[in-house]
Amino acid sequence: MQFDHSPKVRELMQRVEAFMDAHVYPAEQAYFEYVEQAEDRWTIPPVMEELKQKAQAEGLWNLFLAEFEDFGYGLSNLEYAPLAEIMGRSLIGAEVFNCNAPDTGNMEVLARFGTPEQQARWLKPLLAGEIRSAFAMTEPGVASSDATNIKCSITRDGDDYVISGRKWWTTGAPDPRCKILIVMGKTDPDADRHRQQSQVLVPMDAEGVKLLRPLTVYGYDDAPHGHAELVLDNVRVPVTNLIGNEGDGFAIAQARLGPGRIHHCMRLIGCAQRALEMMCRRTESRVAFGRKLSEQGSVREDVANSACEIEQARLLTLKAADKMDHNSYKDARDMIAMIKIVAPLMAQRVIDRSIQAHGGGGLSEDFFLARAFSYARYCRIADGPDQVHMASLGKQLIRRHNGQAE
Repeated sequence: MQFDHSPKVRELMQRVEAFMDAHVYPAEQAYFEYVEQAEDRWTIPPVMEELKQKAQAEGLWNLFLAEFEDFGYGLSNLEYAPLAEIMGRSLIGAEVFNCNAPDTGNMEVLARFGTPEQQARWLKPLLAGEIRSAFAMTEPGVASSDATNIKCSITRDGDDYVISGRKWWTTGAPDPRCKILIVMGKTDPDADRHRQQSQVLVPMDAEGVKLLRPLTVYGYDDAPHGHAELVLDNVRVPVTNLIGNEGDGFAIAQARLGPGRIHHCMRLIGCAQRALEMMCRRTESRVAFGRKLSEQGSVREDVANSACEIEQARLLTLKAADKMDHNSYKDARDMIAMIKIVAPLMAQRVIDRSIQAHGGGGLSEDFFLARAFSYARYCRIADGPDQVHMASLGKQLIRRHNGQAE
């Protein structure tokens, strides 16, 4: 693996860093104040649309789409990783560059598996940042960490599919710009357990789509984007809304989640790096018991441990990205499991130390730390909980070291 970034990537890193310094960080307070003070929390802060227009004008747009030069920069996962880290330093950063989840994963699905008609209707406006999307897989009635448990039914009826089920943690569905859902459900409950599922495009305004409530994460509703619980009550869509073929849903989900997990981990590393830098500045400016906090031994240990853990996670994630670029998802899944285990927990620890160094302020809305901690904790469940990745990785390693096929 080559650890030095190419001139192309270094130039993009400099441009994204400059844009973040000049525009994104200064806009954070205005963004969140708008949400808190708005009569309707589910409206979009004008500053976000202004930032998106500036980023698009500067050509800092759709940087994430690996392998698809027709739709984006055509960067590899390894090339995109440091850019995701820089964007991840702000909780509003990725959206500014149209590189935010779940739209990134949904756009990759449409770019890779969508028909020309599906791409024209949904991918094109997503790439332009004109609409948002959501991915409806998790269900409240089953342990959705095992995707084969999904109960939502997708039944063929002539030229239509009829979809019925209950979903939750459908990130982005409460957003007023969300126009399309990718719904995971079962088209054939009697097929092989990994061939029962399919994915279907469902417009948010389709009859029978009912948004029940936005969910909260540690008390945050993450407005105006949010996470929805919704019901699909005999929703009817044309069979042309099927992505790929019937039974491809599980494989498409795995293809979607591979790059998405790298994106999440690099954004988390950016959050953790910013929290570390804030901790260093805060402890140098505060005095307690006759000494700066930065002179306290335990504080220095927290700083040192945080720096080590961040760099370990960063290098591991870059290696996973490189392996993904040069191998299939199946061949890279061990490294992807490792980073999904390591990066969110690392970020949670580092952000928590920074909160502690900030005292009561760290728990408040005055700093980005409380929201960042919530994001890190949420990511230990999103895209598969820790235990699933540890079980999968452990199984792979045991088989590998016993000469068994994985």
